[in-house]
Amino acid sequence: MKTINAVGLRCPEPLMIVRRELRNIPPGEAIAITADDPSTERDFDLLCRNLGYVMEEHKTEPNDNRTLYFFVIKKP
Repeated sequence: MKTINAVGLRCPEPLMIVRRELRNIPPGEAIAITADDPSTERDFDLLCRNLGYVMEEHKTEPNDNRTLYFFVIKKP
């Protein structure tokens, strides 16, 4: 599984990176993403709903002065 560290990146960069990577992986594969931009929750949810990807995991975790967001998105 490919992993993407988008910590420190702000909208729209995480979304653009994830979209590009999802296009380049074969069906059935997944990508794990770590981010700290709160807008990624909305962005990745809409990405999955609008383009048919599957959100296999989504969790948040406090970390120092920020919240980290973890996602696993699968290409059907």
